[in-house]
Amino acid sequence: MGISTVRGTFTKVEGVVVDSPDLSKASVNVTIDASSVDSRVQRRDDDLKSDHFFDVAKYPTITFKSKKVEAAGPGKLKVTGDLTIHGVTKEAVLDVDGPTPPMKDPRGNSHRGASATTTVNRTDYGMTTMTGMIGDQVAIQLDVEMVDKAPGGPPPGGPPPPHPPA
Repeated sequence: MGISTVRGTFTKVEGVVVDSPDLSKASVNVTIDASSVDSRVQRRDDDLKSDHFFDVAKYPTITFKSKKVEAAGPGKLKVTGDLTIHGVTKEAVLDVDGPTPPMKDPRGNSHRGASATTTVNRTDYGMTTMTGMIGDQVAIQLDVEMVDKAPGGPPPGGPPPPHPPA
């Protein structure tokens, strides 16, 4: 109702990041299961999943596919790409802090983190229910951890390698 900020999350997100010192070869591809929306209020989540908003029966995924990755200062990137929500694709720009320097886990996998933000207008994506009563501007914040599997590591979904003896 425009009275306070409502925060939510999507709990099922998959993506592939191609990291390269040559940013023209870097890319980001993300797919979000729209039905995994979680605002911590079931009734609101049901409404968000309905044809009033995401219409997950008709548009089950939200996607982002980068077109360009650019440096935006020390430790910052600007990622421009196509964001598809509710069957509508619009260009969006992610302002990225990171990625962090890589850190190795005990199995040799390299982990890096990044945070990104953008703001979209929900009506641009065909979600016009209650315009004027609820805000049109939607701030999006992404906090991600990227895992680069070690060479020779198990395939995705395979069993983890055994721990080395102590």
